[in-house]
Amino acid sequence: MKIGTLVRRFLVPGLYVSIVALLKFKAHVSPRAEVELSKNLRLGRGTVVGSFTKIKAAEGVLNTGPGTRIATGCFIDAQSGGLEIGSGVLIGANCVIVTGSYRFDQMGVPLDEQGFTSRGTRIGDNAFIGSNSVILDGSDIGDDVIVSPGSVVSGKVAPGVVVSGNPARVIFKRR
Repeated sequence: MKIGTLVRRFLVPGLYVSIVALLKFKAHVSPRAEVELSKNLRLGRGTVVGSFTKIKAAEGVLNTGPGTRIATGCFIDAQSGGLEIGSGVLIGANCVIVTGSYRFDQMGVPLDEQGFTSRGTRIGDNAFIGSNSVILDGSDIGDDVIVSPGSVVSGKVAPGVVVSGNPARVIFKRR
């Protein structure tokens, strides 16, 4: 791990991050959140990040649209593929959004020696991600989608639907 990343993750006080987010992005970040300030992080105006949420954007670009709200206890990690979160998105408590995955195609070789992939993830405008949901690398969630609590999304989700389960499947089409 690079020394700059170590400093950003462990030595920058939460209050400083909150002030920088307010001045630079007009966003509210709880002093109890762990948000990694980097050149890859762009928070939309009015974005709110709750307490005990961890946001890492050292390896890839992380953009949130205006008015996005991220509840308490979430883990969001933007790897080289990046993460795009639209405007007006609501992310419930304890959600996990990752944009990377270990390769696993070789038997008998430890996962951490097989390499890492990152396709990137996109969440459309006005989406709602229910509490305890997991959004995996390569997911593409359309506009106005509702992800039911506890769901696992791993692919493309059409706009205007409600998905639920593990893996998440369409249970309802909104009008």
